Amino acid sequence: MTHTPRTEEYLSDLRARWTRARRGRQPGTVRHRAGERTVPGYVRHWAGERPDRPAVVAGDATLTYRELDDAVGRLAGWLDTRGVRPGDRVAVFLPNSHHFVVAFLAVLRLGAVHVPVNPMLKAAEVRHELDDAEPELVITREELLPVLREASEDVGVLLVEQWGDVLAHPPLGDGPDDLDALAALNYTGGTTGLPKGVEHTQRHMVYTATAIHNGLPGTEDGIVSLCYLPVFWIAGENLGILAPLVSGGTSVLLPRWDPAAVLRLIEEHRVTTMAGTVENYLELLDHPDLPHRDLGSLTHPLAISFIQRLTPEVRARWRKATGAVLREASYGMTETHTSDTSTLGFQDGDRDLLGDPVFCGLPVPGTEFMVVDFAGGEPLPLGEPGEIVVRGPSVLTRYWRSPEAGGAAVRDGWLHTGDIGSLDEDGCLRYLGRNKDMIKVKGMSVFPTEVETLLARHPDVRAAAVVAVDDERSGQLPYAYVTTEPGATLTAAELRVWAGETMAAYKVPLVEIVPELPLTPTGKIRKAELAARDGRGRL
Repeated sequence: MTHTPRTEEYLSDLRARWTRARRGRQPGTVRHRAGERTVPGYVRHWAGERPDRPAVVAGDATLTYRELDDAVGRLAGWLDTRGVRPGDRVAVFLPNSHHFVVAFLAVLRLGAVHVPVNPMLKAAEVRHELDDAEPELVITREELLPVLREASEDVGVLLVEQWGDVLAHPPLGDGPDDLDALAALNYTGGTTGLPKGVEHTQRHMVYTATAIHNGLPGTEDGIVSLCYLPVFWIAGENLGILAPLVSGGTSVLLPRWDPAAVLRLIEEHRVTTMAGTVENYLELLDHPDLPHRDLGSLTHPLAISFIQRLTPEVRARWRKATGAVLREASYGMTETHTSDTSTLGFQDGDRDLLGDPVFCGLPVPGTEFMVVDFAGGEPLPLGEPGEIVVRGPSVLTRYWRSPEAGGAAVRDGWLHTGDIGSLDEDGCLRYLGRNKDMIKVKGMSVFPTEVETLLARHPDVRAAAVVAVDDERSGQLPYAYVTTEPGATLTAAELRVWAGETMAAYKVPLVEIVPELPLTPTGKIRKAELAARDGRGRL
C-alpha cells in the first residue's frame, strides 16, 4: 500500500471522527505518570514507591514489589554468571505462576530475549520453536522435562525446583535500558506454515500496558488484574503481567479457569478487571457462591467472544447481579501486541451489541487503522468490508528469521492483518472474520462471524460455528454447526426458518445441531476440523 493524497484525506477524516467519538468516552493520549522506563524499570520504581504492595499473587505465593524486584535481580544475576548475554534468547516453558513472571522480568532486565513456549505443546511443536529461536537456556519445571528432553537434548535447563539456590545468588544491578532492542519472540501460527517468531521490543510492551491502564478509568492507583488466560499468550502477558505491573497494581494469576476461585479472589484482592469468555461469565452468574461474594471492585469486566457471543441479555444479567457493565475486550493480534482498540463508552442502549458483529471500538491513542481493498490497498468507504490494516507503536519489528514474511505483512508502515472488517460512522472498527474464512455465495460475500453472531441471538442457541461447504449451484454455502441450551428442543429445520427471517437469504446457513464443538486447549473452535467434516446432517 502506497500513501496517496486520497489515503491522507481518508486518514484525516478518520482522525476527526475518532476525536469526536472519544470526547467523554476515552482518553486521547497514552501517558504514564512515572515516565518511560523498561518493564523491569517500572517494577524497580514501584519497589521504591510502594514496596509492600502485593505485585504478584499466584496460588500460595505472594510477592510484594520489594520481593519481586529482588527475585528478578537475583535470577538475572544467576543468568549472567551462566553466560547469558544481551540479545541471547531464553525460553520460558511454564504455566501461569509467579515463577513465570520472575523469569520474564529477569530475562528483560538482563537485556536478553524472552521466548514463551506453550506448556501444552507436544515435543514436535516444542522442537520447532527451540530449533528456530535457539535459546541459550530453557526455564521449566520437572513435570515438563520429558517433553522438553524429547524435543531437544542439547539445550540448557533451569528447573524452578532449583529456585531456592538460584535466588540466593547476588542480584544483578540495572541492566541495559534499550527500549528498542529485541526483547521477545512471541510465536504465532498465522494462516499458513509453521509458527513464526514475532519480534517485539520493550517499547511495544510499555506502550500496550500504558494504553490498557489509561483506558480503565478509576484504576489510577494501579490495575488489579485477575488473569487465568495463559501468560504465554500475548493477551495473557498484557493482562496478567504488563498492565498490572507497569501501572503499579497487582497481578492475580490462576493456572486455569476455576469459577469458585475467581469469585473468591475478586473479593479478596479487590480485583478491578478480568478478561474471560462469555461462557466464563455465564458460569459465574450460575455459580451458587455469586450472591455471597462482593464483586463491587470489578468495574471493568471484559468479555471475549470466542464461542458464545456477548449479547444484551448476558450483559443485562451481569449488570443485575453485579452492577457493572460487561463489554467486549478489544481487537488485536500477536503482531500488534494485541489490545489495539477499546470499546469503552459505547454501551449505552447496547449500541455496541446491536449492529454488525463484532464491535471492536476505537483505536487506542497512537494506533491507527484503515479498511482497504485486498487487491490494491485503496481505502474503502465507511461501512464497506475490506482488509483491516494497522499501524502504531506496538506493531512488530519483523518476523524472526523470516524477512520475506515481514515484508509481505508490513508495507509502508502498515500491518496487513488478513482480517476483514468495516468502519462505522464514528470510525469504530467492526470485525467480520479472516479473509481465508470468507464464504462466496453466488459471488456475494458471507462473513462467518456475522452469521454466528446472528444465530446466537436465538434464545435456544448456545454457540455456532460457520464454515464453507461446496455447492454446485452457488459455489459455496455457509454451514452452521450449532449447540443448543440445555433442555432446548430446537431443531435444525426450525433454526433455518428463524434464520430466514433474521438475515438475507444468501446468508442463511445449512444447519446441523451437534452436542458440542471441537475446541483447542486454549478454548478456540477448531474450524479446520469442522470444515473437514462431510456435513451429512445438513438441513
